[in-house]
Amino acid sequence: MDHGNADMNKALELTRTGRLQEAMAVLQGRGASGALDSTPPARPGWLVDPPAGSGRYTPLPRGLATVPGMRPAARTGPAAAAAAAPGGDVRHLTHTTSAGSRAYDLYIPTGYEGDAVPLVVMLHGGTQTAVDFAAGTRMSQLAEKHAFLVAYPEQSRAVSHSGYWGWFNPGDQVRGAGEPSIIAGITGEIIQNHSVDPARVYVAGLSAGGAMAAVMAATYPDLYAAVGIHSGLAYGSAHDVGSAFAAMKDGGSPRPAGVLPIIVFHGDRDTIVAPVNATKIVDSQLRAATVRGGSLSGPSTTHGEAGGRKFTRGVYARPDDRVMIEQWTVHGGGHAWSGGSTIGSYTDPGGPDASAEMLRFFDAHRGAAGNRPIRTPTVSRVLPPSGPRFG
Repeated sequence: MDHGNADMNKALELTRTGRLQEAMAVLQGRGASGALDSTPPARPGWLVDPPAGSGRYTPLPRGLATVPGMRPAARTGPAAAAAAAPGGDVRHLTHTTSAGSRAYDLYIPTGYEGDAVPLVVMLHGGTQTAVDFAAGTRMSQLAEKHAFLVAYPEQSRAVSHSGYWGWFNPGDQVRGAGEPSIIAGITGEIIQNHSVDPARVYVAGLSAGGAMAAVMAATYPDLYAAVGIHSGLAYGSAHDVGSAFAAMKDGGSPRPAGVLPIIVFHGDRDTIVAPVNATKIVDSQLRAATVRGGSLSGPSTTHGEAGGRKFTRGVYARPDDRVMIEQWTVHGGGHAWSGGSTIGSYTDPGGPDASAEMLRFFDAHRGAAGNRPIRTPTVSRVLPPSGPRFG
């Protein structure tokens, strides 16, 4: 959660004094009286789950309407120019379900010619927009280079005034309801409308978006093949705004969760979401593996330097040497996307390129919908200049 702004500081102070109702009101864009600035869309409702054994998400009908109060991402300025610079097609779309509506941007590279390609779903952090996140992570540039689709869902300002995904709300932590169902619906809509390899669909996010990526991995493991979390929190680490703020500092008490391969990035000088959260994410994955009877070995640790920053990379693998967890600690890094572009917010141009490393990790994993061979990734002490072999 990127809350270095007045709203979040006010909410934090209210939480410290035990005024949790008022803190939640501030977090969701309400005034001191608790009145909403605008009426949010209806969010309850159950959506269609995939048929048993189908190996593919069953998408919901596409919706075109925009909900009242939804603020579209800026389409002009440096960030918009950077997001469109790769040369492909940027489509500004909206997905509507009974749980609500969200806008999203879809980047289609010039190399897309109808063959089945991977899809990466990118979830922005608080105060960010889809355009801002695309510019900062440079994921669309990588999509242009390696020919895959990228989706950037955008949180509605009618739901959260500052654009925070509801990763800490119990109603947004379950399959078939709330924000997980909307994001899954966006993913399914893209699969339905474009040629996407269902075995190569991935989700990643920063901060509150990273926490939401963890939610998506836990609630829709049949939809995604792997997950990337940057400066985020573990699934189930909070259940309301008070516990969310606490978890940002101490990692909370997440329950064992996770069957998907996961790559985690975190700066060891992050003062917004404490670095212990990365450890809690990994621990929850390891406990889940133990519960399933498939304990992982590790960590196998590598130290290196990239972009002027040192890093430590820990790897956990199955008995067959398939890497299931990578934990990257960026030394001296704060609450920012490592190796990102300063055109976007919450980015650090120094350090390893988190976008490229996530793609390399994703490229080594296929979901249950495919039976392709797995290529075990390798990383040198300095990041490989060739980037991922995606596509």
